[in-house]
Amino acid sequence: MYKVMLVDDDYPVIELLSEVVDWKKLGLELYGKHENGLAAWEHVQEEIPDILVTDIGMPKMDGLELAQRVKKLNPSVRIVILSCHSEFQYAQQAMRLDVQDYLLKDQLDPEELVGLLQKFKEGFDGERQMLSEQNRMKRMVSETQDLRKEKLFREFVQQPLISGEQWQRDFGSYGLFQSGELCLPVAGFIESYNLIKNRFDSDQTLHFAIGNVMEELLAELPLRAVHIGYSSRQSLLLFSFKPGLKQNVYDQVQSSLQTVQRTLGQVLKIQMAFLIGTGCDNPQLLKQALCNLLKADEQRFYLSKGEMTKWQKDAEQASGLLANYDQAAAEIREAIMAKDGGKIRLLAGKWETHIRKEKYASEEVRDWVLKLLIDMRLKLHAMLLASQTLTAEKLHKEIVYFDSLWGLFEWFHTQLQSYITAREESLPVSKRREVPEACKYVSMNLGKRITLEEVAAHLHMNPSYFSRFFKKETGLTFIEYVTDQKIERAKELLDQTNYYVSEICEMLGYDNQSYFIKTFKTQTGLTPTEYRG
Repeated sequence: MYKVMLVDDDYPVIELLSEVVDWKKLGLELYGKHENGLAAWEHVQEEIPDILVTDIGMPKMDGLELAQRVKKLNPSVRIVILSCHSEFQYAQQAMRLDVQDYLLKDQLDPEELVGLLQKFKEGFDGERQMLSEQNRMKRMVSETQDLRKEKLFREFVQQPLISGEQWQRDFGSYGLFQSGELCLPVAGFIESYNLIKNRFDSDQTLHFAIGNVMEELLAELPLRAVHIGYSSRQSLLLFSFKPGLKQNVYDQVQSSLQTVQRTLGQVLKIQMAFLIGTGCDNPQLLKQALCNLLKADEQRFYLSKGEMTKWQKDAEQASGLLANYDQAAAEIREAIMAKDGGKIRLLAGKWETHIRKEKYASEEVRDWVLKLLIDMRLKLHAMLLASQTLTAEKLHKEIVYFDSLWGLFEWFHTQLQSYITAREESLPVSKRREVPEACKYVSMNLGKRITLEEVAAHLHMNPSYFSRFFKKETGLTFIEYVTDQKIERAKELLDQTNYYVSEICEMLGYDNQSYFIKTFKTQTGLTPTEYRG
């Protein structure tokens, strides 16, 4: 709704207009009534009106001065002057302020004001529709241009290079390979993609969100650069530079990438790791450099969180990780049986360090982790009350998202902790299997929003019946139990990790950090920061 402010030192006039006009029917909101211009101005600085209806002669600040100040804050504001004065000089001043109408109070017909307000409403609607259409057309043009650019570069990378001269001309339209300039390619990889993608409606939304931020950001960097959204989780940045600069170009590129990381983190809550290629003076070399970056799966796998480094030719990968399987399985099973979360964290860290040192092939590492998790579930299935086939299937689907060792082991540690949660003696006691089934479902899905309807469907129960049944068996409502479990997990993460509160909030399926902090304080008496401190 559009906001309307009434200002007049004649209180009966304010009351009359506020009562006679059906604001809601007009699609308007009367959000302020004031008896002098100064009080109105103080309110305007907190919330600017779309429509101002004001008297002229008022104490402390007259209506013309108020209108002039409001106009500076909101040039599109509609202004109606109410006055007992019919002198020409007041009308002149009102016209200079681009006042939409000038009504005399002694001749005022409320219907006349209603007609004006209706006209203003229709004008605002028309402007919004036009602006929306203009923005839609701009987005379509921008998206079309981006899609053409992405298609061009994918063809460049994936297809044989037939005409170097043609590519040289195509690149020229993006400011690449200009006279005496080289091109330095960089590949960017979205961290925690499996979590990030859930915050956006689709891969396409995420793709264009990153593209929009990149385009605005790159225009401000000291080095000229082009961004290409190569895939849903990979970006390419092509930096142009002239050789022989006093400052090392790699230092300049790293500085620019740090700015990119910082901005993506602030605007989209996204972090990227980067591999930096080598300087190229022609399309043929650029094609080879881009292929190297995009196929560097093993080097990418061993990048630390948010790391940026130069591309290196893949070294020979170690093998034999499965020889350590029995030892790892025995250690982890013992820690789960002992419900020792601290030991689990240490074991996950120990094996991550070992793997990083030896540089095993990434596919072997994923298979090793998947086998450990499935075997733990098989050995503990009586306690975990989980479908073994579906569980293995779900784990396999999730594990393919991890293209970095640290991300894989962060997830691995979370899964092992959920096994301990399922072993906790504090789980509600019930003779009915549905209660531990529901509790198990909660413990395995703490990273997302869990609804009563969802769990009831999982148990093939009516939601209303399940709600009453759960409360009767446990003494807690289902929502209370879910909240308790999420806050207990939050406390573990605050105690045992260095994650930011915002990251913990996201890991536990809360999409509103303020609500998470409020819930945590209600449960514990402290904010997350106070609890950790």
